[in-house]
Amino acid sequence: MINEQLLNPRSIVVVGGSNNVHKPGGSIVRNLLSGEYHGELHVVNPKEDLIQGIKAFHDVKDIPQTDLAILVVAARFCPDYVDYLATEKGVRAFIIISAGFGEETAEGAALEQRILDTCEKYRAALIGPNCIGLINRNHHSVFTLPIPNLNPMGADFISGSGATAVFILESAVIKGLQFNSVWSIGNGKQIGIEDVLQYMDEHFNPDTDSKVKLLYVENISNPDKLLFHASSLIRKGCRIAAIKAGSSESGSRAASSHTGALASSDAAVEALFRKAGIVRCFSREELTTAGCIFMVTAHLASPVSHLQNFAIVTHAGGPGVMLTDALSKGGISVPTLEGPLAEELKTKLFPGSSVANPIDFLATGTAEQLGTVIDYCENRFDQIDAIAVIYGTPGLTQLYEAYDVLDRKIRECKKPVFPILPSLHTAGPEVAEFLKKGHVNFSDEVILATALSQIMRTPQPAPPELELYGVDVPKIRDIIYRETNRLKFEGITCGYLKPDTVREIFSCAGIPMVPEKVSPSKEELIAFASQIGYPVVAKVVGPIHKSDVGGVALNIRTAEHLALEYDRMMRIPDAKGVMVQKMLKGTELFIGAKYEERFGHVVLCGLGGIFVEVLKDVSSGLAPLSYAEAYSMIHSLRGYKIIKGTRGQKALNEQKYAEIIVRLSTLLRFATEIKEIDLNPLLADEQDVVTVDARILLGR
Repeated sequence: MINEQLLNPRSIVVVGGSNNVHKPGGSIVRNLLSGEYHGELHVVNPKEDLIQGIKAFHDVKDIPQTDLAILVVAARFCPDYVDYLATEKGVRAFIIISAGFGEETAEGAALEQRILDTCEKYRAALIGPNCIGLINRNHHSVFTLPIPNLNPMGADFISGSGATAVFILESAVIKGLQFNSVWSIGNGKQIGIEDVLQYMDEHFNPDTDSKVKLLYVENISNPDKLLFHASSLIRKGCRIAAIKAGSSESGSRAASSHTGALASSDAAVEALFRKAGIVRCFSREELTTAGCIFMVTAHLASPVSHLQNFAIVTHAGGPGVMLTDALSKGGISVPTLEGPLAEELKTKLFPGSSVANPIDFLATGTAEQLGTVIDYCENRFDQIDAIAVIYGTPGLTQLYEAYDVLDRKIRECKKPVFPILPSLHTAGPEVAEFLKKGHVNFSDEVILATALSQIMRTPQPAPPELELYGVDVPKIRDIIYRETNRLKFEGITCGYLKPDTVREIFSCAGIPMVPEKVSPSKEELIAFASQIGYPVVAKVVGPIHKSDVGGVALNIRTAEHLALEYDRMMRIPDAKGVMVQKMLKGTELFIGAKYEERFGHVVLCGLGGIFVEVLKDVSSGLAPLSYAEAYSMIHSLRGYKIIKGTRGQKALNEQKYAEIIVRLSTLLRFATEIKEIDLNPLLADEQDVVTVDARILLGR
């Protein structure tokens, strides 16, 4: 529980504070003093009388009533300190830096539980244990450096790892990114990342609170809570970027389907972030770059995704070309500038300058010319949405004048200006002076473009309202109830549904399937094939992996051929019958889903065949899905150009594909007993998308 004593304490005691600033107890006192904490600061140290100029108490019993206690003592002493301070000294907030708790041993976990029990009893806030602490504009209760520049409109940063938080701050400070608060939650025994987001959401003031949140997440203990409060904050105008570490291990060992093999815990994270509208990052540089982009675009009323056309202003050709390539790769346009306005601008630059875009005004270009080029991009070139300025030095001149111009133009322009100042060594003082004015710096143009592309691909939060899209939920529940009872009667916990039952469920959900018949009778199958017309496909019923046992025959054109294939398939071990389908042509697509504990159903989509089996080109979403989420999943596929139509091939029916994804996800929302589901393949052309084969694994 986050309270006023934690956020804005009138008094703080550091238990274990010292004069040695190279140890946590000493460095915390140093940071509190250098941060000009304005309340009463007490230090407990049994051996010292004076700690960094502050009178030291030898015993915690001698301190006055205090709001916040920071413990930097051995883990075994912490529970007794917490109990005494909460009971006798009125402490209602604790930051426990010490390690050696539940992250290490069972005995440590018991100590941690004692601390939590005391905090819950006295309604005291608890950060940690095993953390670096908390920084806000009221107190710097951390033992680490750097302490970033603090600003009410700076980023709020929440980290599940103390050491990683320090490294992320290092990356941010170099870029000039400012912060409003830094939270290191450590073991998160009481206050986790989800709880901090909840507090920020429930107490959000759009006029005074930061609208940028950065997260480093190692464990998502409550996905629903994270989803609810992150998406709520984003709807209120905030922007959130996050790293989720430790999500590469497959969450489905010994999987029996494509979906089971592909739906890893990482896919669940991807789906959760997509649904919440969180920009997913994969490195410290990406995360802090995303934070800087949020700051540069904070004044925009529309989403960053509206910045489709960039002007690149540079006096060095190479970086301009690299930025153009990186933006184009991410789907962002660098339009050619030509015509009378471009020619007019060219007359104001030195001979040899290029204005085609990138606008290269040469290494000899002046600060005045830099300002002129930015003015044209801001006021004259209407097709331009944003401006990237690359300006460094070969070490021949100082850049104060140019950076003064850049500072002024950033403040004047309504279009966002992204400064790329690469000369961190040669022009270090000039860059530092520029950052002191409140700006950020993207020293690497490709990292900027990569982060921009990731932000633009991130959809807005999904609507919280659930729509049924005509899915017959009551009838689906009746079928699920019937089939789970069958499993119970048969004494098994899970099993694949029969093809007829799959078809029955899909009919309730409005998911189209190719005409088919399953039967152990050769005569019935031949009659059905004659009815729907040849050619047909035959598939063995029984074995899970049909292709692996030779249980699929394509392009059967006669009754005689079908009879031969039937006889062959019924000799396959575990064969229980044969399925006959109308043979269709089209591009193979894939949809699947897997139930992940705590997350719900992770829905996957992608192109079929080699794309799903070898390249694993899939996108994930968290059921239930809106149409916007489904389209976002489809568009994020590497092979999306095939769906869109390329090289003379007609586009596939993307709307129908999205509809099936949405209907399937709605069905799954009301059928948690479905543990895995595969629609593989679906066949698609420009007019329709039809399910050819599907399997449902039901559990109870």
